[in-house]
Parts: sequence; C-alpha cells; structure tokens
Amino acid sequence: MGKIQTITLQEAAGLIQDGDMLTFSGFTIWRRPMALVYELVRQGKKDLHLFEVNGGTHTEVLAGAGAIKIWESCWVGHELYGKLGEGVARSQVENTIIVEDYSHAHCVARLLAGAYGLPFMPTPLSMGTDILNPAYDNLKKAGLRDGSNPKIPKQKYLMYEEPFFDKGALVLVPAVNADWALIYASQVGSEGTVRVNAQTYTDPEAIKAAKKVIVIAEEIVPETYLRDDPTKNLAAPYAIDYIVELPWGAHPTGSQGYYDVDADFIRQFYAASKSKEKYDEWAQEWIFGVANHDEYLEKLGVSKLEKLKANTVLGYSTRMKRGSR
Repeated sequence: MGKIQTITLQEAAGLIQDGDMLTFSGFTIWRRPMALVYELVRQGKKDLHLFEVNGGTHTEVLAGAGAIKIWESCWVGHELYGKLGEGVARSQVENTIIVEDYSHAHCVARLLAGAYGLPFMPTPLSMGTDILNPAYDNLKKAGLRDGSNPKIPKQKYLMYEEPFFDKGALVLVPAVNADWALIYASQVGSEGTVRVNAQTYTDPEAIKAAKKVIVIAEEIVPETYLRDDPTKNLAAPYAIDYIVELPWGAHPTGSQGYYDVDADFIRQFYAASKSKEKYDEWAQEWIFGVANHDEYLEKLGVSKLEKLKANTVLGYSTRMKRGSR
C-alpha cells in the first residue's frame, strides 16, 4: 500500500488525463464531486470516458463543456429540477458523444463484477428489451469493440445458457474497471479511512473497481474517531490514493447531514444547458469566471450557503422553502 497523498483540487484534476475512464460517487443530485468536475472543465480535459450507474448534474457540466467522448449509463438528469440530460442528449444527436445504454441494474452488475475482480457478471435482468438489441450497440457501430482499448469490452453482452440448474438463458455483462473513481465523502481520516454519513449507493463498488481513487471530503478528521465505529465507514485507507479536503465540494448537489441540494442553482443550470450558447454563458460565469473553489463560494455568498446548511440534529436545512400540500 502506497502512502496516501493530501493534495489540492487543482492537483487532483491534473492527475486526470485526456481519454481516461471515470466513475463517480453519489446518486443523481446527491454527493457528486462537483468542485473537481468544475476544475476538470477549467483545465480543458477532453475525450473522457464516463461509466456511471446513473448520471446527474456533474455529467451535464462535463457534457456541455465537450469533455466527454463516451458515456455508458442508464439515465441522466437532475430529478425534480430538470428531468432530462440536455447536454448529453444534444451531444448524442450531434454525434459528439457515443452513448452506450444499459439498464440501471446492468450498470450495477458491471460495477459489481469490476469490484469483485471478475470479468463479467451474470444477470437475468432486462432480457427482451431493446437494451439488448444488437442494432443499438453504439460502441460496436463506432468500430471501438476491436480489443484495442482495454476499457471497452469486445462485446456489449453475451447470452449464456445456465449450466447448473437448467434455469435457461442469462445475460453476461462485462466488468468495469475505471481509471479513476472520483468520490465525494462526508469525512476522511488523516490516514485515509472514508465515511459517508448517508446512503452509500454504489460508492463501495466504484472504489473497489477503480484503479485509482480520489476522495473530496468535507473535512479531514482523526483516524481514531472513525475507527471507534468502523461499521459506519465506507472504505479503508488501502483503497484510497489521494485526498482533497474541500468544504462545500459537492455544491450544487447535496451532502446529507451537511447541506441541501441547491434547487435554484440546478434549475438555472438546467435552463442554461438547453443550448450550447446558454451553457457557455453559464460556464463563463460559474466555472471560468472564478479562479478556484474559494472564489466560487464567495460568489455564492454566505447568505446562500447558510440557507443550505443542514441542521446538525435533523440532518437537513430548516431554512429552505419546501413544497406544501
């Protein structure tokens, strides 16, 4: 096990190379490493290959910037604040992103295979759907299933007759082992133990499956504190390579127990993402118009951040206006 390095946000983004395969923590608009995504755009990263159990606001930021070449997933959007992934959809129509569609469960199965060190995972799910229609194998149509790229399997899936109990056909979906897992966490220990004070989603599998892991954490805390209750921890130090301590690093997505989703911000971004021109205006203001994460927070303002901040007992903000019946 190598020594874990604590680095800056700029250094973390600098580790990502054009063409690398990335996977992410979180779920839709929760616990996405947004500050790192912004910095990837600032540094002009391109030709990225994203594999995600589901996409979200971070995906759309990268898509709008033209940073993605291949996107493999099942869905992208902003939940209540924007149902569609406008940037991914527009890029697919314009043939600037290759979209490979799997079902949600297929994506989980592929990540599980990667985490377990297996070449594939058998599953009976989504059989009889057009997800398994060979006509929609877009990586094959692009000539990219020739074995030259170790991150792209030679086949999207295989049908297989189960030999032990005569249960019939199964789908074998290939493993995913991304170059990088970009993880947002609540806390990380000084030696690298990771804790998420919320649902963990498929974060443990993303960490185990990836070759390298960068953790963006709200705070670095003593290892002794985290190890006093190991059942709450997400990953051990041996699984982590780099740490960035960055309060508000998931904004505008939410961090359960720390701050709510910034609904207004995401709605405004969603509206801007509907055209390249509007996206570029938004990016000029919120990505290129600020030099770093500190300036981004200053632009948001103390009043906004205090409104989003979670109550330490309830785990969510009591200052946010919410829906009523």
